[in-house]
Amino acid sequence: MKAVVVYATITGNNEDVADIITDALEEHNVEVEESEISTADVADFENADICIVCPYTYDEGALPDEGLDFYDDLKETNLKGKVYGVAGSGDTYYAEYYCMAVDKFGKAFDQTGATKGAENVHINLTPDEDDVKKLDQFVNDLLAKAK
Repeated sequence: MKAVVVYATITGNNEDVADIITDALEEHNVEVEESEISTADVADFENADICIVCPYTYDEGALPDEGLDFYDDLKETNLKGKVYGVAGSGDTYYAEYYCMAVDKFGKAFDQTGATKGAENVHINLTPDEDDVKKLDQFVNDLLAKAK
């Protein structure tokens, strides 16, 4: 089984989220390719069983600038037969805009025909111990759907 994990980060928090997910997948003997969104290509998902995006939310619900092309390409890609998940960090300071990019990427994946493998995970700032547990469950849910 193969997974592709794509992340966008300014502070390093979402790279941490992606690393936690990658490590958990590797513990299950999944081959994982992890990359930063500006160097990733949506076509990378076509060779994967599990597709994961870890975006940050900028300001009042904005998507990462460096991920806008990726986001647009994602909406137009056929990923039928793939399983997807979205997890990312945000800042609860922004209230109703908290982790909005996570949910926007989830909706973009819905347009691809891929199967939602886990509930979206919203993390406030840096992942803590409880967040690691949530991300482990996220990975377990994705693997259960992908089998």
